[in-house]
Amino acid sequence: MSAAHDRGRLLGQVLRGMATDRGVVEELVRAARGQSPEVARLPEAENRRHVEVLLATGLDFFERSDEPEAQDFEAAEALGADRAAQGISIDGLLRGVQAGRTTAMNIAIARSRAAGVPDEVLLEGLVDLDRYTGALERHVINGYHTAELELSRTNRDANTHLLRRLLVHGDGAPPEPAELRRAGLSSDGLYHCLVSDVTLPGEARALEQRLLGCGGVYGLVEGRLAGLAARPPADLGPDVLLVVAPATGLAVMRDIHPLCVAALRIAGRAGLRGVRDLTDLAGEVALAAQPVLADLLRGSLDGLDHDDDFHRELVGTALVYLDHGQRLGHAAAALHVHPNTVRYRLDRLAEITGTPWDDSADDPSTVLGTLRHWWALRTWLDHSPSR
Repeated sequence: MSAAHDRGRLLGQVLRGMATDRGVVEELVRAARGQSPEVARLPEAENRRHVEVLLATGLDFFERSDEPEAQDFEAAEALGADRAAQGISIDGLLRGVQAGRTTAMNIAIARSRAAGVPDEVLLEGLVDLDRYTGALERHVINGYHTAELELSRTNRDANTHLLRRLLVHGDGAPPEPAELRRAGLSSDGLYHCLVSDVTLPGEARALEQRLLGCGGVYGLVEGRLAGLAARPPADLGPDVLLVVAPATGLAVMRDIHPLCVAALRIAGRAGLRGVRDLTDLAGEVALAAQPVLADLLRGSLDGLDHDDDFHRELVGTALVYLDHGQRLGHAAAALHVHPNTVRYRLDRLAEITGTPWDDSADDPSTVLGTLRHWWALRTWLDHSPSR
């Protein structure tokens, strides 16, 4: 009989006694629960079941004298997967596993010596035992991560489906309160609808991780990363454009989401980046919702020629003038020209279109009149034919 077989037989007897000793099982359970508060929140029966299974797997290893890699570690993989599904962190899981591992080694040493196992045989056997428990721990971790990835995909898919039902008309019935609770939302809560210009899945997942600190649910909706945030996000830097609506109830999100999408397009065309408040773009969004009326206003500028660079310069100057409160000095500073140059361009534009564009007219422009002028000019410039 080989020395390896002898130490396997002797330690196998010790482990068999441990596996069938209710007191040992309870001691390992106490060790795991004592070192990991997360594991301690699970029912003791759940901890006990896994300890018994893992002890039985170790017993099988020593009685068969297999290499660790040849063992069936299905029970260890299942332990890791179960803990991931139960929401236990990997740190909490490993604290429990390692506490149980250390306690089992100490009990095995004490019982082997009590059984008369020679120290040299015990030492060699403990080396084998350490190899086994190390392999066991690796398989627990592998089972955890495998399940974690699958759960992540499943949760992301579920959250994305729920988000689409909340944000998109015709994408299914609104979620029930129980569904909202599972996703971490409240049916009577207030949330910020947000839409980004991020479309690639990998970039969307990265941005989602940055937004998770705001609470809420995120996913790809109509090809863009969108979400419902419990708190407005802080500045995300110039690498992303994100339109955020004020906090509202879930019942109106299907009407708010299209407004965020429209604002995103407008902000993108203007070259804006970072976090943008939907209400700051309210005027542009409202006007963009009336394309037929915009075309009619554009038609009032038929005297202008899109192919004439000077005409385009006149329109651009008038827009800057209106954007700066119809103040010649402010418009001139923004354009880096003399105020008289701004005045000249406005006069030339008035000659071509038959419409006064400054505040020198006998009938000063009203707010709505100024808006009408701005809308006509903006539409004309935005609808220039490709050159």
